[in-house]
Amino acid sequence: MTSLSDSSIARGIALICLGVFAISINDLVIKALSGGYPLHQIVFTRTAIGILLSFVMLHLEGGLSLLRTSQPGLHILRGLTLVAANMTFFASLAVLPLGLTTALFFVSPLFITLFGFLFLREQVGPLRLGAIVFGFLGVIVMQEPWQSGSEYGPPWLFALPVIAAALYAAMAVMTRALGVKSRASALTIYNQAMFLLVSSLFYLLVGQGQADPGPDSPSLHFLLRAWTWPSAEDWPLFLVIGICNGIVAYCITAAYRMAPAASIAPFEYIGLPLAIFWGWLFFAEWPTPAIWAGCAMILGAGLFVFLRERQKGKRHITKPPSGQAR
Repeated sequence: MTSLSDSSIARGIALICLGVFAISINDLVIKALSGGYPLHQIVFTRTAIGILLSFVMLHLEGGLSLLRTSQPGLHILRGLTLVAANMTFFASLAVLPLGLTTALFFVSPLFITLFGFLFLREQVGPLRLGAIVFGFLGVIVMQEPWQSGSEYGPPWLFALPVIAAALYAAMAVMTRALGVKSRASALTIYNQAMFLLVSSLFYLLVGQGQADPGPDSPSLHFLLRAWTWPSAEDWPLFLVIGICNGIVAYCITAAYRMAPAASIAPFEYIGLPLAIFWGWLFFAEWPTPAIWAGCAMILGAGLFVFLRERQKGKRHITKPPSGQAR
């Protein structure tokens, strides 16, 4: 007979898979739009659409009263950290292949384990610490330090998705203190409110392109170029990422609230083959042997951490990236 726990895990896995698929579509479309629109405009538009879906889910879960919180400061800090993680990740999408950017971001669970050890005094044994080191070595392998230079640009470009992963890990640690007390829809709306606030400030400060360094600095150009009214053929793409934003934000949060992370977290790793597939299909991107090796090292280290957490019987296992990060 199927237990309530088994049923919850099955629903959690289904939500994770749906959320990760939506993430892959979201990243694909944002990369496609990065050549014509500033990042803060894309973020504002997709969030404005996504938050409408979130309010529908909030209504279904109990109404506006669920937005009441005794920890507004932590919600704001968590939301701003998530915004910074998103902005950094999406800035890297403009210059790095989709699969490579996603693979580098998957060091996030290693950061979460490391932060738990450093700041929450969680017990992390030598095997998991060794896995963390091994995973970060995968980041170095992807940069091909034995070559005179990477075909993708200077080494600091590789740091962008890694910084995004570290910021996301900090947000995930804060989520532990909030997830039990707040519903998934409420957490989602708090986050989306921060996205709207920050992107609106970007528009007020640099929305006319006054800080745009030009195409010679593609990441900053993507972040700071002037707002442009979307063309008729691009509006459907904005609608797609808005819908994906609502799906992702709710599905990932709900999944980790209804099922043990140790059971569902590994399913987030389907995001990497999806990213590689979309990159090959739409942008003719194919990973080099060094990137394949680095991917294997990062994913192997992350999965090892999850398996060790499950073996230890811990319910507070760290969750991988993706999720609300994008």
